[in-house]
Amino acid sequence: MSALSLDNVDISYGHTRITQAISFAIAEGERFALVGESGSGKSTILKAIAGLAPQWTGSIRAFGRERSHGIDRAFARQCQTVFQDPYGSLHPRKTVDAILSEPLAIQGLGHENERVEAMLDAVGLDRRFRFRFPHQLSGGQRQRIAIARALMLEPKLLLLDEPTSALDVSVQAEILNLLKRLSRERGLTYLLVTHNLAVVSFLCDRLAVMRQGRIVEIADVDALKQGRLEHPYSRELMRLSGGQPLASRSMSETS
Repeated sequence: MSALSLDNVDISYGHTRITQAISFAIAEGERFALVGESGSGKSTILKAIAGLAPQWTGSIRAFGRERSHGIDRAFARQCQTVFQDPYGSLHPRKTVDAILSEPLAIQGLGHENERVEAMLDAVGLDRRFRFRFPHQLSGGQRQRIAIARALMLEPKLLLLDEPTSALDVSVQAEILNLLKRLSRERGLTYLLVTHNLAVVSFLCDRLAVMRQGRIVEIADVDALKQGRLEHPYSRELMRLSGGQPLASRSMSETS
């Protein structure tokens, strides 16, 4: 059974169609990337899956269950999102404890104290951070809290929307290593949106290349590493990236 599958999904905003005939399937435990230039529709797909872009047609299924349009509380137990900006995704007037406890309260789950402490440990933060506010944390620490919040309900699928692009390169490496470790330890499935091919090479198993709202190629990450992507647009992305758009050496050395 696929962790996530999209079949012939068209997404619109009003009368403007953003994506056309999007189809792919992600196996449980797989790390899959959507890549392409800004405006290609990558983040819009994440929003539709998360229920933030409800105007779509086609089929979206997670772990065999059809996804309804709009917010779906049961779906949220299975799938959570980590957003791009760690400065904007955390409520500035809530402590880390309140931020991490909120998903449990919404879902009516108990044992907040134990769960919060366990999740801080999981993302590599000391428990003294628990009662700090976001402005008292660095960018990397904030993104660790955002990842911890996404994992509070123990989902099996994470949607990652450019999760490191707002961070310094050295901190990006730390967060990518954290995501890789968590996927291995918890059997997580990732759908990553990024424009950074080095991030895809380091973190993912497969990728789909998007252009103007369509998928033009789906390939194993080995094809990217070996420069064997086939579509002309895919090869152009590789050329523009220069092969090393991020310090991928530093990522591998700290993994």
